[in-house]
Amino acid sequence: MKLLVTGAEGQVAKCLQEAGAAVRGLNVVAVGRPRLDITAPASVLDAVSALRPDVIVNAAAYTAVDRAESEPGIAHLVNAAGAGNVARAAHQAGVPVIHISTDYVFDGSKTSAYSESDAVGPISVYGRSKLDGERLVEEAAVRHVILRTAWVYSPFGNNFVKTMLRLASQRPELGVVDDQYGSPTYAPHLAAAILDIAQQVSKAGDGGGAWGIYHACGAGETTWCGLAREVFQVSARLGGPHADVKPIATSDYPTAARRPANSRLSGEKLRAVFGVALPDWRDGVAACVERLVKGH
Repeated sequence: MKLLVTGAEGQVAKCLQEAGAAVRGLNVVAVGRPRLDITAPASVLDAVSALRPDVIVNAAAYTAVDRAESEPGIAHLVNAAGAGNVARAAHQAGVPVIHISTDYVFDGSKTSAYSESDAVGPISVYGRSKLDGERLVEEAAVRHVILRTAWVYSPFGNNFVKTMLRLASQRPELGVVDDQYGSPTYAPHLAAAILDIAQQVSKAGDGGGAWGIYHACGAGETTWCGLAREVFQVSARLGGPHADVKPIATSDYPTAARRPANSRLSGEKLRAVFGVALPDWRDGVAACVERLVKGH
């Protein structure tokens, strides 16, 4: 099976390439700009035509959540129009598309984990652009799986876990938000789930009942403060950087974009339909911190 992945430099794409290399008979081809620019329809069509994938994973996104508040046009061009371009190309090629979305499509007011049937209501430009992208994917391609994920981190790129370790090497104490709840997601765990789903949908016809929206994130829940403390506990055991963590409120750490107070996502539908469940978020932290601290 050949998997075409957009957004070659992103965390999810990097992890898909790494995971795919370990699977016999699987060819993961990650392509980014300039060869594949999702904001340019002709570029997407040309890449799909040349590579002839069995499944397309759209992992390309504008993820600068705060900057999006002042760059709504660019965020929408990538996250909405770009997503639609990829889905149309997949539909024309007759292959399924797996599109990566976000917890930010919700307003965070629910007190328990969000299911796929809950009402959306993004409170940021980024969230609105991603929700528009979901809708364009649904319109453009019958054979689509939209995976909403949350709090993604990995050994690659810029993310919360890497930032915490870097700051801990500079300061003895850090203030971290303790009133936002979510399900941290280790990108290699997400990549494994995507590969599993891709293998299943590559065999499904247009009439398959599996098409639609799913939530895919680490099992369990915590706050940003709880995540930071877990990172430092693991790092300290390995002889890596660690710091004391002081819980603070969202109001103590103002940002340009509002964040959902509750980003918890239920993975029940994904488990029921595909038999796929991501490991506990602590397992991901342990694996990620070990790689970062030991440098492998």
